[in-house]
Amino acid sequence: MITVTPRPTTPSPRAPHPPHTPRLAPAPTLTVRGAWPRDAAALAALSQPFVRSGALRARPSHVYEWNATDFLVAEAPDGTLEGCLAVRVHTDPRGRNRPTGVVYNFCVARRRQGSGLGGRLLDAALAQGRSRELDALFTATTGSGRLFLRYGFAPVAPELAPASWARSLDPRRGAKVLARVL
Repeated sequence: MITVTPRPTTPSPRAPHPPHTPRLAPAPTLTVRGAWPRDAAALAALSQPFVRSGALRARPSHVYEWNATDFLVAEAPDGTLEGCLAVRVHTDPRGRNRPTGVVYNFCVARRRQGSGLGGRLLDAALAQGRSRELDALFTATTGSGRLFLRYGFAPVAPELAPASWARSLDPRRGAKVLARVL
């Protein structure tokens, strides 16, 4: 009697999907671009689930319009905003150091979470920071900060961040300050 251990079979790269396996439609291409004031209502709507969960501070809709130029957005082909983040530049009032940036209002639509969209937005923010010759980017998070940590951010003392921004942090929220040198 001869016994044989079965070899695992690997599908041929040319093999079609079996009939019982549904084909997934490719994800639509998202464009990362700077926001415009006309995006304010969509930015506020995208942010609302995060405000309700306590991950973001509430901001009136007009604040999104006033600060639209701070935002990068991920836009679907149909014009829907699927994610956003903002980068505010802070200059040293004494003029001794290069300006730094603060990443804020970072959110990705629930249906896009885990798709890599947050990483694309963060890559765009880092590229923007380098092109503006910022010394570092700071952020505060009430969550784990895993994405920021994967992108080279590290926990820092709030005193190292731009003073006006650090003073605006609500200590009751328990946010961690993270930074990345550019």
